Amino acid sequence: MITPHPGEAARLLGCSVAEIESDRLLSAQRLVKRYGGVVVLKGAGTIIAAEHHPLAIIDAGNAGMASGGMGDVLSGIIGALLGQKFTPYDAACVGCVAHGAAADLLAARYGARGMLATDLFTTLRRIVNPDVIDVNHDESSNSAT
Repeated sequence: MITPHPGEAARLLGCSVAEIESDRLLSAQRLVKRYGGVVVLKGAGTIIAAEHHPLAIIDAGNAGMASGGMGDVLSGIIGALLGQKFTPYDAACVGCVAHGAAADLLAARYGARGMLATDLFTTLRRIVNPDVIDVNHDESSNSAT
C-alpha cells in the first residue's frame, strides 16, 4: 500500500504535479498499474485504487489536514485496521473516511487553521466507538474533542 500526496505521486510516475492533479483518477490507476497493491492518492477528494476494486473517492477531510504528521496518522489507522483483518482495500477506505471525518468534526468545532495531527486522536476514538459514552469526559480539559 502506498499513500502518496500529489507531489509524491508525481515523483513516482515521473511527471508533474499538474499532470497528477489534471486527472487524479487516472493517476491513481497508473500508480496501481506500476506498483500494484492499494493506492491512496491523498488530497481534496482522496482516491483509493486497487486492481479488481472500484475506484473510491473520499469526500471527507479539509484543508486543515495539510500539516505534518497527518499522513502518519492515516497510515497508523490503516495499519490498525489491517491488524483487525480488514482487507487492504477496505482498510484504506474505512481508514480514510474515519481520518477525514475526525478532521471535519474538529474543523467544524475549532476551525481548520492550526489543526495538528495529534488533535485527531480523541475524535478518532469517538468515531470508531460510537456506542460508548464517556461520562468522565470534561469538555474543557481537552480542546481536541
